[in-house]
Amino acid sequence: MRDHGGDLDRARAAFGGADWIDLSTGINPVPYPVPTLPPRAYTALPTREDITALERTAARAYGAQSPVAALGGAQAAIQLVPRLLPAGRAAVITPTYNEHAAALRDQGWEVTDAADLADLADADVAVVVNPNNPDGRSWEPGALAELSAKVGLLVVDESFADPQPALSMAPLLPQCGERALVLRSFGKFFGLAGLRLGFALGGPETVDRLRALAGPWAVNGPAIAIACAALADTQWQRETATRLSRDVARFDALAASAGWQCVGGTELFRTYAMKDAAAAQTRLAEAGIWTRIFPYSPHWLRMGMPGSEAAWRRVERALAGLRE
Repeated sequence: MRDHGGDLDRARAAFGGADWIDLSTGINPVPYPVPTLPPRAYTALPTREDITALERTAARAYGAQSPVAALGGAQAAIQLVPRLLPAGRAAVITPTYNEHAAALRDQGWEVTDAADLADLADADVAVVVNPNNPDGRSWEPGALAELSAKVGLLVVDESFADPQPALSMAPLLPQCGERALVLRSFGKFFGLAGLRLGFALGGPETVDRLRALAGPWAVNGPAIAIACAALADTQWQRETATRLSRDVARFDALAASAGWQCVGGTELFRTYAMKDAAAAQTRLAEAGIWTRIFPYSPHWLRMGMPGSEAAWRRVERALAGLRE
């Protein structure tokens, strides 16, 4: 099932109300402060020079020596990956973000679920989300680089890796040649998902093919200008990673007081296990807090981080009500 967080329309239709706190996604609720943009960002088509500057900035930010393609979100890359190779056999470590398998199947690929890295060997395309969504599992970059020699193309989705740069495989890509592709999301960590910006890093031929499939002007002028500033702002990134770590500890303590068990997660979301996740989602929705449940587990509920202190207080009150 291609279900997603961020579906506030469904929440409003089911429960009414307008003052919602949306914790159903893993998007940073305290976004990067958007600078004043030059009028040209809105009025002119992005030039190749503009896009190249963005891609070079992204390569520096991710510690990569490999080519980078700027795309309309990590989702755009996920949609294009199945077209890089003739349809064959793909393996995806699950449970995970459901768009990987769905996009592959839509293009005629045979997709099998995998439990761990060893199960991916010999696949024409192997997919690992690192750290994983929704359980937060992670794999060492060296192990992933070794795996790339055993598959046709290893796709490593690092959409939630910004707060954990040591997890990134990007610095190891040169030793993988054309057999590995790293996907990065800009909008999640920087809290600007509406810009629809992401990156694909990999071998020169693979990245060139992705650019050709994406077509001209795959990213817009405002996204280029904002991302160039944000990706270079290392101080904001460090401070944000520190704040998110504190928020995770705070959320885990709240969940434990409600009797929930932490399954795992990242600095941008947490997944908890409980007796009846759907019932907990309903109770929280009645308090105007929207969360994420999963069709494959009746026990898992995922929650993003609240942003303001007022949002935290509402969440705290709602979780206290669940203990009663």
